[in-house]
Amino acid sequence: MSQATIDHSEIAHFAKDSMHWWDENGAFSPLHKLNPTRIAYLKSQITAHFGAIKGLNILDIGCGGGLVCEPLTRLGATMTGIDGDAQAIETAKNHAAGNRLNINYLCGDAQNLIQKKQRYDVVLGLEVIEHVNDPDIFIDMMTKLIKPNGLLILSTLNRTPKSYALGIVMAEYVLRWVPRGTHSWQKFVKPSELNRMLRRRNWHTHDVTGLIYNPLADSFSLSPSDVDVNYFLTARNADSSSL
Repeated sequence: MSQATIDHSEIAHFAKDSMHWWDENGAFSPLHKLNPTRIAYLKSQITAHFGAIKGLNILDIGCGGGLVCEPLTRLGATMTGIDGDAQAIETAKNHAAGNRLNINYLCGDAQNLIQKKQRYDVVLGLEVIEHVNDPDIFIDMMTKLIKPNGLLILSTLNRTPKSYALGIVMAEYVLRWVPRGTHSWQKFVKPSELNRMLRRRNWHTHDVTGLIYNPLADSFSLSPSDVDVNYFLTARNADSSSL
């Protein structure tokens, strides 16, 4: 993220648990539950566009402990993960080293990558835009980090009554999946709002897919129509859509 978008109170909220990123029963257990479905979505979108994941340079902004970086590395991508939480990055580095995975983890400001003229085939912003100060600046930064004909993939929570009931009341207060205060409903972002931000930068939304939870099966799945709570969005530059 950049200093214009980093919310330091959000960083502090996650930092108190970030040494436990890989504890499947800890504060990040919901991300462990949804990760197989999340990786399946990423794999389908990336391979549909590029034909394969192997050999691609992929940046994960707000990478946390590396839950996405590690599976994509195993699929052959060259991964860079960046996060404002130094402890999360240390956790990610240690876990990758223990699994003999070569991942470039960085702590700090993604704006520095723009200044260094770093560009990636795919840039990911997963479960992060709802935690930044300025989503519009965040989208602007992400699009500047992508090569021509590259992909931008986001996941976030929609701002609906249903997302308030399930994403905050149920997840934080009833099921206690995540610590109270993890999310602010006012910062949830509607797909239409993301579309407008992207269109202003001549980017085209290619796909919007919902992520739904089945409490009976205790599992997540993708939905082509139900985006009321969680959703993925894949976009590409309109100038390169015909390449």
